[in-house]
Amino acid sequence: MTTLPPPRPLVSLRDLRVELGGNPILRGVTAGITRGTITALIGLNGSGKTTLLRALVNEYPHKGTIQFHCGHDHSQPYPEAIGYVPQRLTLDARLPLTVGDFLALTLSRRPLFFGISKKVAARSRAILERVGVADCLDRPVEGLSGGQLQRVLLALALEPHPELLLLDEPASGIDFKDQKKFYELISSINRETGVTVLLVSHDLNMVQAHAHDVLCLRGGSIQCQGPPDEILTPINMSLVFGAELHMFPHRYGT
Repeated sequence: MTTLPPPRPLVSLRDLRVELGGNPILRGVTAGITRGTITALIGLNGSGKTTLLRALVNEYPHKGTIQFHCGHDHSQPYPEAIGYVPQRLTLDARLPLTVGDFLALTLSRRPLFFGISKKVAARSRAILERVGVADCLDRPVEGLSGGQLQRVLLALALEPHPELLLLDEPASGIDFKDQKKFYELISSINRETGVTVLLVSHDLNMVQAHAHDVLCLRGGSIQCQGPPDEILTPINMSLVFGAELHMFPHRYGT
């Protein structure tokens, strides 16, 4: 009987520490983010979840080791592209940007006042179709619903084919009835492209349904890590959240 080797991590964290303003936020985090899976990062507000994501993209200085194992032979020290969807994006309503304009700012190499080329316009429509909001191309960004804006940001984060997709509470601004569809979209993208996903979420039912692995943070340290069925237990959740926690399945709108 052949024993398959364990899946290799895309990212290895060893004794990761981050201080902001002299205050320790991450306190020696050691963990692995398995290649091709969805890993959910859970914990109380202030436990260091967003800080961990930002350390991965070098936005915060850190001590310890962040090691990437990228490329076909897993030997590249850093991914060619990392996709990032923030928890929320604040835009100045006085800027008369359409979704097409907003995408062109990233996708085009020439200034926006020269106009949007047919090639960039076609590419913008294609990436919006991928996430189900192609009809938003000509709409003002400021008029989008929370769910539409998050899908637009997700479309941008998927360009050009990242190995790692970081999502910071991606459904926090989405109507409850649309959250299930959004997480199903992320799950389908993971299955179809093999992109490794690390997401922050407070929705433990979503974590149970879609995540392959769960990382629990408390006070800037890893409390536990493993498959949802093993980690999302009353004992573990009381350790992570500091009180007895009961999980009840949601009945999302259709």
